[in-house]
Amino acid sequence: MRSMAAAAMLKRCLTNPRPFLSSSSLSPSLPLRGPLSRFISTLVLAEHEGGLVKQSSLSAVAAAASINEEKSVTVLLGGSGPSLHKAASHAASCHPLILQVLVAEADILVHPLAETWAELVHLVHKQSGFSHIISSSNSFGKNVLPRAAALLDVSPVTDVIGISEPRLFTRPIYAGNALCTVRYTGADPCIITIRSTSFTLSSSSSEAKSNAAPISQVDLSTFDEGSLPKSRWLNITSQESERPDLANARIVVTGGRALKSAENFKLLEKLAEKLGAAVGATRAAVDAGFVPNDLQVGQTGKIVAPDLYMAFGVSGAIQHLAGMRDSKVIVAVNKDADAPIFQVADYGLVADLFEVIPELLEKLPDKK
Repeated sequence: MRSMAAAAMLKRCLTNPRPFLSSSSLSPSLPLRGPLSRFISTLVLAEHEGGLVKQSSLSAVAAAASINEEKSVTVLLGGSGPSLHKAASHAASCHPLILQVLVAEADILVHPLAETWAELVHLVHKQSGFSHIISSSNSFGKNVLPRAAALLDVSPVTDVIGISEPRLFTRPIYAGNALCTVRYTGADPCIITIRSTSFTLSSSSSEAKSNAAPISQVDLSTFDEGSLPKSRWLNITSQESERPDLANARIVVTGGRALKSAENFKLLEKLAEKLGAAVGATRAAVDAGFVPNDLQVGQTGKIVAPDLYMAFGVSGAIQHLAGMRDSKVIVAVNKDADAPIFQVADYGLVADLFEVIPELLEKLPDKK
C-alpha cells in the first residue's frame, strides 16, 4: 500500500509540479541591494609593496565589492614609513565602493606575522563591527585570517571563487575537480579568503582617481605590542628577477620533470625572456631540485590564470591542473600522446620538448 501511495504521489508531482525553490533561484548574480544592504560592511585585509596595494589585495577589494553594491568596503593597511602612506592613497582611489582606508602605523606590523596581524584584525573589528572580513588566499591571508577567526570565535570560509549572496559562496574541492556551495550560518564577522584569479578589478575602477575615500588612523592605544610576539621576523630570501611575478603574469612558461635537470630549465628561462613570461614548475620538478619551490604551480603551490599558459614536459597531474586550469589559453608539449594535460589543453603538440624549445628560441624575435 505504501509503495502504491508513493507512486501516486510521485505521479502527481510530475504532472503538476510545485515551484520548488532551488539554490540558483535564491542566488542573485548581482550584488545585494535594498534595505538589507545597509547592514553589510566589509573589511579587506590588504598587502602593499613599493607604495602600491598588491594585485592580490585588489582582487580582494573586487570580491568585497561584489557582496554589496553600496559604498561599504573598508581597506586595512599596516606597516610604517612613506610607502605605507603612498599605498593608502592608492587604496583610497582604487574602487568607487571603498568607504574608507584604515592605516595601522606601527613597526611591529611591517612584517606579516600571524600573531600581530590577527590581533590587529581583532582590535579593528571590535572598534567598527564588520559583517565580513576578506583577504586573498595567499600565504598572507592563509597565515593571518584563521588565527583572527579563532580570536573572534567564528569559522572561516576559505578559497572562495564565487559569491552569490552575502553569505553564499562557491569554493573548489577535490583538487578543483568539483565545486561546492557553502552557506555561512555563523555569527558576524563572516571571514573568507578568496582566490585572486577569480576576482579581477576592472580597469575603469582601478583608474578612477576622483572621489578618493578618506584615510584614517587606527587607534592602537590598546594594542599591547609587548605581549604579542610568540615568533619574530628574521629575514626574507627571494630571487631577484626581471621577469614578471608568477601569480600575476600574463604569460607563464612551465616545465615538468621531463626537463631532467636544472641546467635544462635554463632553456625554459630563455624562452620566458623572449616572451616576457614568468617561469613555473611542477611539484616533481621542484622536489627534484631543478628550481626553487616559489616557482611551483598547483594545489600546494601558486594558483595562476594567465592569458597564455605553456606547459613543457608536464604530464598533467590533478594537483597541477588545480593550479592552472583557469588559464585563458593552454598550450601543451609532451612526448606522451596520452598525457592528461592534453585533456585540458587548447593546443597540444606531441613532440620532444628538447626539439621544440630550441626551434621556438630560433624563430621568436627578442623581446624589446
